[in-house]
Amino acid sequence: MTTTTRTFSVTPPPETVVDYLKDFANAEEWDPGTVSCTQIGNDPVGVGTRWNNVSKIAGNKTELVYTLEELTDDKIVLVGKNKQATSTDTITVRPDGNGSEITYTAELEMHGGAKLLTPVMKLVFEKLGNDTEDDMARVLNRLG
Repeated sequence: MTTTTRTFSVTPPPETVVDYLKDFANAEEWDPGTVSCTQIGNDPVGVGTRWNNVSKIAGNKTELVYTLEELTDDKIVLVGKNKQATSTDTITVRPDGNGSEITYTAELEMHGGAKLLTPVMKLVFEKLGNDTEDDMARVLNRLG
Protein backbone atom coordinates (compact mmCIF):
# COMPACT_ATOMS: atom_id res chain seq x y z
CA MET A 1 0.00 0.00 0.00
CA THR A 2 1.13 3.52 -0.78
CA THR A 3 0.26 6.35 1.61
CA THR A 4 0.95 10.06 1.43
CA THR A 5 -0.14 12.68 3.98
CA ARG A 6 -0.02 16.46 3.90
CA THR A 7 -1.05 18.96 6.61
CA PHE A 8 -1.54 22.63 5.78
CA SER A 9 -3.63 25.67 6.75
CA VAL A 10 -6.15 27.67 4.76
CA THR A 11 -8.16 30.83 5.46
CA PRO A 12 -11.80 29.58 5.31
CA PRO A 13 -13.42 28.15 8.46
CA PRO A 14 -13.93 24.38 8.80
CA GLU A 15 -17.62 24.38 7.85
CA THR A 16 -16.84 26.11 4.52
CA VAL A 17 -13.98 23.68 3.81
CA VAL A 18 -16.02 20.56 4.61
CA ASP A 19 -19.01 21.80 2.62
CA TYR A 20 -16.80 22.31 -0.44
CA LEU A 21 -14.65 19.16 -0.18
CA LYS A 22 -17.53 16.75 0.52
CA ASP A 23 -18.65 17.25 -3.10
CA PHE A 24 -16.00 15.18 -4.86
CA ALA A 25 -17.01 16.68 -8.22
CA ASN A 26 -14.93 19.65 -7.02
CA ALA A 27 -11.82 17.45 -7.31
CA GLU A 28 -11.58 18.72 -10.89
CA GLU A 29 -10.42 22.02 -9.35
CA TRP A 30 -8.05 20.79 -6.64
CA ASP A 31 -6.77 17.33 -7.66
CA PRO A 32 -4.12 17.66 -10.38
CA GLY A 33 -4.63 14.05 -11.46
CA THR A 34 -8.40 14.38 -11.99
CA VAL A 35 -9.52 14.85 -15.59
CA SER A 36 -13.24 14.63 -14.77
CA CYS A 37 -15.38 13.78 -11.78
CA THR A 38 -19.13 13.43 -12.23
CA GLN A 39 -21.70 12.65 -9.56
CA ILE A 40 -23.74 9.53 -10.22
CA GLY A 41 -27.38 10.52 -9.67
CA ASN A 42 -28.86 13.83 -8.55
CA ASP A 43 -29.42 13.31 -4.84
CA PRO A 44 -27.94 15.81 -2.38
CA VAL A 45 -24.35 14.99 -1.42
CA GLY A 46 -24.18 12.77 1.66
CA VAL A 47 -22.85 9.43 2.85
CA GLY A 48 -23.35 6.98 0.00
CA THR A 49 -23.07 9.54 -2.81
CA ARG A 50 -20.95 8.21 -5.69
CA TRP A 51 -18.86 9.81 -8.43
CA ASN A 52 -17.26 8.53 -11.61
CA ASN A 53 -13.68 9.83 -11.50
CA VAL A 54 -11.36 9.80 -14.49
CA SER A 55 -7.73 10.48 -13.61
CA LYS A 56 -4.49 10.66 -15.52
CA ILE A 57 -1.49 9.73 -13.41
CA ALA A 58 2.01 9.25 -14.80
CA GLY A 59 0.54 9.36 -18.31
CA ASN A 60 -1.98 6.58 -17.63
CA LYS A 61 -5.72 7.18 -17.64
CA THR A 62 -7.83 5.30 -15.11
CA GLU A 63 -11.45 5.34 -13.94
CA LEU A 64 -12.61 4.73 -10.39
CA VAL A 65 -16.02 4.97 -8.79
CA TYR A 66 -15.70 6.93 -5.55
CA THR A 67 -18.16 6.69 -2.67
CA LEU A 68 -18.50 9.14 0.20
CA GLU A 69 -18.05 6.64 3.05
CA GLU A 70 -17.91 9.03 6.03
CA LEU A 71 -18.93 12.64 6.56
CA THR A 72 -18.79 14.50 9.88
CA ASP A 73 -18.21 18.14 10.84
CA ASP A 74 -14.44 17.52 10.71
CA LYS A 75 -13.85 14.45 8.53
CA ILE A 76 -14.49 13.29 4.97
CA VAL A 77 -13.63 9.78 3.75
CA LEU A 78 -13.91 8.99 0.04
CA VAL A 79 -13.15 5.50 -1.32
CA GLY A 80 -12.55 4.89 -5.02
CA LYS A 81 -12.46 1.42 -6.54
CA ASN A 82 -11.82 -0.41 -9.78
CA LYS A 83 -10.37 -3.86 -10.58
CA GLN A 84 -6.76 -2.65 -10.30
CA ALA A 85 -6.87 -0.44 -7.22
CA THR A 86 -8.63 0.96 -4.17
CA SER A 87 -7.96 4.60 -3.33
CA THR A 88 -8.96 6.04 0.05
CA ASP A 89 -8.86 9.80 0.62
CA THR A 90 -9.27 10.91 4.23
CA ILE A 91 -9.56 14.63 4.89
CA THR A 92 -9.71 15.98 8.44
CA VAL A 93 -10.46 19.64 9.06
CA ARG A 94 -9.78 21.41 12.34
CA PRO A 95 -10.12 25.04 13.42
CA ASP A 96 -6.89 27.02 13.06
CA GLY A 97 -7.40 30.58 14.27
CA ASN A 98 -10.06 32.02 11.96
CA GLY A 99 -9.26 29.41 9.30
CA SER A 100 -8.71 25.68 9.09
CA GLU A 101 -5.96 23.11 9.35
CA ILE A 102 -6.37 20.32 6.82
CA THR A 103 -4.78 16.90 6.98
CA TYR A 104 -5.15 15.09 3.67
CA THR A 105 -4.18 11.42 3.48
CA ALA A 106 -4.30 9.45 0.25
CA GLU A 107 -3.89 5.66 0.39
CA LEU A 108 -3.57 3.52 -2.70
CA GLU A 109 -3.78 -0.26 -2.64
CA MET A 110 -3.04 -2.02 -5.91
CA HIS A 111 -4.76 -5.35 -6.72
CA GLY A 112 -3.70 -8.42 -8.68
CA GLY A 113 -0.88 -7.95 -11.16
CA ALA A 114 -1.04 -4.18 -10.63
CA LYS A 115 0.61 -4.74 -7.22
CA LEU A 116 3.91 -4.90 -9.08
CA LEU A 117 3.54 -1.15 -9.72
CA THR A 118 3.37 -0.27 -6.01
CA PRO A 119 7.01 0.96 -5.69
CA VAL A 120 6.62 3.19 -8.75
CA MET A 121 3.26 4.49 -7.53
CA LYS A 122 4.84 5.47 -4.20
CA LEU A 123 7.15 7.89 -6.03
CA VAL A 124 4.33 9.21 -8.20
CA PHE A 125 2.05 9.71 -5.19
CA GLU A 126 4.65 11.72 -3.28
CA LYS A 127 4.89 14.20 -6.17
CA LEU A 128 1.11 14.18 -6.60
CA GLY A 129 0.72 14.84 -2.86
CA ASN A 130 2.76 18.04 -3.15
CA ASP A 131 0.79 19.20 -6.17
CA THR A 132 -2.54 18.36 -4.50
CA GLU A 133 -1.60 20.34 -1.39
CA ASP A 134 -0.70 23.38 -3.50
CA ASP A 135 -3.85 23.19 -5.64
CA MET A 136 -6.22 22.44 -2.75
CA ALA A 137 -4.82 25.31 -0.65
CA ARG A 138 -5.10 27.73 -3.59
CA VAL A 139 -8.71 26.75 -4.36
CA LEU A 140 -9.83 26.75 -0.71
CA ASN A 141 -8.20 30.11 -0.01
CA ARG A 142 -10.32 31.58 -2.82
CA LEU A 143 -13.41 30.53 -0.81
CA GLY A 144 -12.21 32.47 2.23
